[in-house]
Order: sequence, then structure tokens, then C-alpha cells
Amino acid sequence: MKSINRLLHRFAPIGPVILRVVLGALFVLHGIDKFSTGLANVEGFFASNGVPLPGLTTPLVAVVEIVLGLALILGLATRVAALGLAVVIAGAILWVKNDAILGSAELDLAYLAGLLALVFTGPGSLSVDKQIGVETELIDLRQVESVKPQTTASV
Repeated sequence: MKSINRLLHRFAPIGPVILRVVLGALFVLHGIDKFSTGLANVEGFFASNGVPLPGLTTPLVAVVEIVLGLALILGLATRVAALGLAVVIAGAILWVKNDAILGSAELDLAYLAGLLALVFTGPGSLSVDKQIGVETELIDLRQVESVKPQTTASV
């Protein structure tokens, strides 16, 4: 088991890339689809589901899905992009899928879980964020030797 774990650990940097590229591509496609379907049609759908200000939220969501989806793919401003898309998907769950969380919202909950994983873990080493220094390696406190505090002698 240890040898399998060691072998798979070599591929650990690919994990966040898979999440970023798959989720990012799906959101880009959904954003493009809103334009191809026609924003007026999507606005009607939003309005029929009680989405607030559908005339504003429809184009805003479409653009956000494309721009932040591309940012996820690149690993650029990853945590912010993932958080923004998590807000979008939470809105979809609340307004569109609110009647059946375990029915029609299962896929949306999977999107949300992947996005939150990126918010909390970051983009990984194979990302623009890492290359430009936005994301730095965290210190693993388990591997840091404990430093004993210095005591001062009382006079």
C-alpha cells in the first residue's frame, strides 16, 4: 500500500489541474450556451424561477461563467475565481434547484464541492498563480522543529 501511495504521490500536482480544467471548461461552456440559447430566453427562465433582477443577472452570470471559468483553467486568481463560481452555483441551487436538493441538484452540489476544494486548497503548483508568486508554498508545521522559547532570568 505504501508503494502505491508513494507512486501516486508523484502525480499529486495533477489533482488541482484536473479540478481546475474540468470545472473551468464546464463553466465556460455553460456561459457560452447562455449566449447561444439567447439571453432573452435565459432571462425568461431565470424570471420564471424567481432569480432576482433577471435582466441584470442573466448577462452577468453568462460573462462571469466564461471569464472565471477561463481563469480557473489557467490557474489565475484561482481562489477568487472558484469562490465567484461557487456563488453562481449556490444561486442556481437556491433559485433553480431548490425543490429537490437530492434530485436535480446533485450535479450542482458536485460542482460546489469541487469549487470549494479549490478555494481552500488553492490552484496547485501547475498554475499561473504559482508561477507569478500569488500562491506560495505553505510551511508544513508538522515538519518544523519546535523552537523552545527563551527564558529570561529574573534578577
